[in-house]
Amino acid sequence: MGDGPLPATIRIGGASGFWGESSLATPQLLDAGGIDYLVYDYLAEITMSIMARARARDPSLGYATDFVSEVLAPHLAEIQRQGVRVLSNAGGVNPAACGQAIETLLDEQGLGLKVAVVTGDDLADRLPELAGQNILEMFSGQPLPPAAAIASVNAYLGAAPVVTALAAGADIVITGRCADSALALAACRHAFGWADDDWDRLAAGSLVGHLLECGPQATGGNFTDWRDVADSMDRIGYPIAEVHSDGTTVITKPAGSGGLVTPATVGEQLLYEIDDPQAYRLPDVVCDFSNVALEQAGTDRVTVCGAIGRPAPDLYKVSATYLDGYRGGMLLSFTGTDAADRARSFAHAALARTAKALAEANAPPLTETSVEVLGAEDQFGDFRRELDPREVVLKIAARHPAAAGVAALIKSITGLALATPAGLAIFQAGRPRPSPVVRLFSFLLPRDGPEACVAIDGRSVSVPSTPGAPFDPGRIARPPPPADPPTAATGSLRPVPLAQLAWARSGDKGNHANVGVIARRADYLPWLWRALTTETVAARFRHLLEGPVERFFLPGPGAINFVLYDVLGGGGVASLRNDPQGKAFAQILLAIPIPVPVDLEITD
Repeated sequence: MGDGPLPATIRIGGASGFWGESSLATPQLLDAGGIDYLVYDYLAEITMSIMARARARDPSLGYATDFVSEVLAPHLAEIQRQGVRVLSNAGGVNPAACGQAIETLLDEQGLGLKVAVVTGDDLADRLPELAGQNILEMFSGQPLPPAAAIASVNAYLGAAPVVTALAAGADIVITGRCADSALALAACRHAFGWADDDWDRLAAGSLVGHLLECGPQATGGNFTDWRDVADSMDRIGYPIAEVHSDGTTVITKPAGSGGLVTPATVGEQLLYEIDDPQAYRLPDVVCDFSNVALEQAGTDRVTVCGAIGRPAPDLYKVSATYLDGYRGGMLLSFTGTDAADRARSFAHAALARTAKALAEANAPPLTETSVEVLGAEDQFGDFRRELDPREVVLKIAARHPAAAGVAALIKSITGLALATPAGLAIFQAGRPRPSPVVRLFSFLLPRDGPEACVAIDGRSVSVPSTPGAPFDPGRIARPPPPADPPTAATGSLRPVPLAQLAWARSGDKGNHANVGVIARRADYLPWLWRALTTETVAARFRHLLEGPVERFFLPGPGAINFVLYDVLGGGGVASLRNDPQGKAFAQILLAIPIPVPVDLEITD
């Protein structure tokens, strides 16, 4: 925050949602003009382990190198000319190296932008200390893995260090692991002078970050009504948040870009990867999104308001990743009558041959195996349709403590190529290699543990600390559920696919997944609540589900959120599933038939 008058509104562009995101966002948002901040989110939990392995090979690596070479390098001069400030967690596990690479780039281009680097999230040096604290995984209760197996361990820092960096004059702020929403919240706090205990505004700013953090997922990407954006997907617009000083926000996109901004596209992103919508815990604030209102305010403009905040928790979430053996597998196609049966027969033979080879070598058996026939509706479990597809893709995968064990499976698969049922085809050349299994281990740590630090202009700037407060979800006042449908209406019903009544979006949290469902019309909601019980949802995912299902109601957007525990086979690269992050779970749920009155109008 400077010495001049505070702005009434700032514009924040969401320019990246993951490491590997398209580099088209930066020039598109700069061309749009009037952007005050660009925020870039690069880090998933597993990304940290990949970066940690890169740093182990080369101490100068461990960050998103393409952020420097492909995103910043061509656009730094324009960023400086427009006075845009850049906030990014591209630092990964080596933010200092990322900052130095940017400084070198600025020197080469003769530019005067100031770079600040935030550190303190990396707790690797404290592993011996942590090992003696009886730390347990926050979901499974498992003990902390041995230090030798841990690839990365990072606390989720909040917005405070970034606010400190901006106040010190930084034009570009590079962090390691911080909450995805913290970058946008930091921009709001700095611009508007929000206090660190202005909970409702902090929740509003965090919501802005949540809506921006996955780039075009708020502007028509991954959208239920995908045909509405199919013709413009190649030039989809990246989201812009026009944030007012009271926290009210308009989500939009650059004029002339593709995609769509409606309450449905924004609402799907609102529900993406949240659990309890009234207890969305972040380092800066505990958010209640249950009464968030979404209103169309013009073409490709949606007003967002109504987030509620509670005091920041007294614990930081820490995510560690650790090595747990190896995995590998192959994709093969089968064509012809009875293609699915041919594929399953082949898979049985490959696994049997592998089991024999491992036994003859006195090696332990495969730890876990996965066989999925894509095209035969294996993803739908007990609710698959009886089909006789004439072309399918077979996925065979397995885990083993040693790379050689996985290699034995791959050798068996390729070695059966001439003994296979007819119709086999393999696209890839050669044998794939086994890869390390990286598992996520999440735990909580008192927030006075990690110590954030900001480096700028060759000096260190201290970051004010806040203690936080214990959070008791049992004290949440839950909204009343939707009213029961009129008794008279339940007499004559017809089944309608959920997709005609609702939009839906799913995502992952470690080994858990959520599916958010938004009613297309308010009068549909009682019927959705009546039909979509936890039992109904659990039945749809019985072939995958190992834990319970929770259901939450969000009266603001007219939505229901389901949390499915232990449903992803370990999640991320620890999973052998074709969909290890539950991204397609919403599509499975949207196929459910919902009983509704025969005279209920169904809009297209």
